[in-house]
Amino acid sequence: MNDAATSRVWAAMRGLVLGNERRGEVCDALGMSFFRVKALRRIAAAPVKLGDLAADLMTDRPYTTLVVDDLAKRGLVERTPHPTDRRSKIVSVTPSGASAAAEAERILGTPPPALRDLDEAELAALDGIMASLVRTKPVLRSG
Repeated sequence: MNDAATSRVWAAMRGLVLGNERRGEVCDALGMSFFRVKALRRIAAAPVKLGDLAADLMTDRPYTTLVVDDLAKRGLVERTPHPTDRRSKIVSVTPSGASAAAEAERILGTPPPALRDLDEAELAALDGIMASLVRTKPVLRSG
């Protein structure tokens, strides 16, 4: 295994995905941070308790509360009482929030120009490589 090549490829993949200009586009289009977009997309997928949203987003509850408060002020989400837990609220998307989340998905789902510019053979090779990588399961280690 060539560790230098592996690291170089991984850095390129991370740069392509995480540095993708689509993140900036979606932030500009929706007028909010990418973290808020991420939270909105998660809430749009299914109503969620605030604590579960914090866990899903890998952040703390106070910050998640601030983000949800902001999304609610924008009319994108709403809180309703949890049907069985009086201490909890369910956060769900509003129709405006569903539209905004759909726009985010549309923008984020648009492939970058570098990928669209590949010829058919390059795209087929990359498709095969990606399929192989996705099928690979990580090895869990204890300790």
